[in-house]
Amino acid sequence: MIEKLSRLLDAAHISLADRQKQQLVGYVELLHKWNKAYNLTSVRDPQQMLVRHILDSIVVEPHLQGERFIDVGTGPGLPGIPLAIVRPDAHFTLLDSLGKRVRFLRQVQHELQLANINPVQSRVEQFDERDFDGVISRAFASLNDMLSWCQALPAEKGAFYALKGQLDDSELAAMPHGFQVERIERLRVPELDGERHLIVIRRG
Repeated sequence: MIEKLSRLLDAAHISLADRQKQQLVGYVELLHKWNKAYNLTSVRDPQQMLVRHILDSIVVEPHLQGERFIDVGTGPGLPGIPLAIVRPDAHFTLLDSLGKRVRFLRQVQHELQLANINPVQSRVEQFDERDFDGVISRAFASLNDMLSWCQALPAEKGAFYALKGQLDDSELAAMPHGFQVERIERLRVPELDGERHLIVIRRG
């Protein structure tokens, strides 16, 4: 798996230390192991997890600004855990409402010794921490719902980072008043079919 990961990273022009590669593979192994009982992801093949979960998450890292992030609706820790591994100087709160997912995240935190994540079980509407540099979501909700539910989370100059597949013009047009798209980045994920985009939104 390390060899496959190294090939994918080379193709994406991403350079990581050996320890980071080991942690990413360790995360995939834990995800594969716990998936049998907890049904954390529909992706069953660890080799496919490297593409569809690990690379698909970490290609976002160069576009993130700041040091304090929250991954809303993180599920089994995507994209928060891969991002925390590749950006060890930043801190990631991983928010999910399901207890079994948060138990898994705590196990990952313990086994991989990730000091820069904080798994939290809560619905986003009831979560009251504030002033994040970035609010990240991947396959969590529509832009409208994300911005409505999460509008109090970012700091004054913080941003929303929405990871999407194909762009939906009607979804972009339906954003709530008071927000504007700062930029849209097309993401390239080696060996992944389909489009990937990052939409960066700020209050405005």
